[in-house]
Amino acid sequence: MPDSSLHRTDADTGPSPVNAPQTPIQPTGSASKGTEPMRAILLVVLAVACLSCSDATAKYLARTLPPAEIAWMRYVVFTALVMPLALRGGSLRVLKTTRPGLQVVRGLGMLGSALFFIMAMQHLPLAEAAAISFVSPVFVTVLSILLLAEKVGVRRWAALLVGLAGVIIVIRPGAEGFQPASLLPILTAFSWALGLVATRKMTVQENPLTTLVWSALTGLIVLTALLPLHAAWPTPWEMLLGVFIGLVYTLSQWLLILAYRQGEASVLAPFTYVQLIWSTALGFLVFGAVPDHWTFVGTGVIIASGLYTAHRERMRARQNRPAAA
Repeated sequence: MPDSSLHRTDADTGPSPVNAPQTPIQPTGSASKGTEPMRAILLVVLAVACLSCSDATAKYLARTLPPAEIAWMRYVVFTALVMPLALRGGSLRVLKTTRPGLQVVRGLGMLGSALFFIMAMQHLPLAEAAAISFVSPVFVTVLSILLLAEKVGVRRWAALLVGLAGVIIVIRPGAEGFQPASLLPILTAFSWALGLVATRKMTVQENPLTTLVWSALTGLIVLTALLPLHAAWPTPWEMLLGVFIGLVYTLSQWLLILAYRQGEASVLAPFTYVQLIWSTALGFLVFGAVPDHWTFVGTGVIIASGLYTAHRERMRARQNRPAAA
């Protein structure tokens, strides 16, 4: 079950697998008592492994199929799995929302994140594209200040700027090896951040399942409209891989939901960086791509920034937590 909650978690500004643009459904507040953090961490690791498999398959298909068509196949499977759940009572009330404009903006942000990332993988190694896309906390912070009037401390700004420096190390603008396609993962991160901020602006009365359905239908409608402009007839093997992308992506979101129900978001957020390890491994095994040393250095800087940000969020959550009676 993919997609996101309307409730802000401790780690919303921390690391997240933006090429899988949904934040897991999470009850308000911290995880319930009796959680099993090690099991939750394992679920996160498995979830990002599934995300990396979905990305690697999409990169493989991008050699012969347009990105919009690949994203469309993923959304078809995504929607086909979501709608029976949404309509299980035989009612369309799940489509009722008090913020239709924000729902559409969120859906477009999620769609843009997926589409830009597939476009990036046409030209960039999987590990490099994934590393650059982790600049999303910078955009989340900026948009939260502009649109949500949130206040950000000096330490978090410093950590985010360090993360941005890591991205610059990876893409090396002005260097001989710079590729304009390196800007696409940045657009991925911005789109994901826009979708997340739109989610935060929605009232807490909004049903998370409603948000899930609106995101699925928004993406599917837009991609279906684009399909005649960017389509190639897929072979049966390519169609099978397209279904695989949708299934594995949905599985990853289900695993994330289970994880965030069993562990605190601020504890689990840093483990999403394992996706960079999976992406590097799959990039080497499937495509024979070996990141250069600057990619490793930049990725290390990005991870250090994200871990510090998650640590600050965890400390702030503890300070704001009511004292036990």
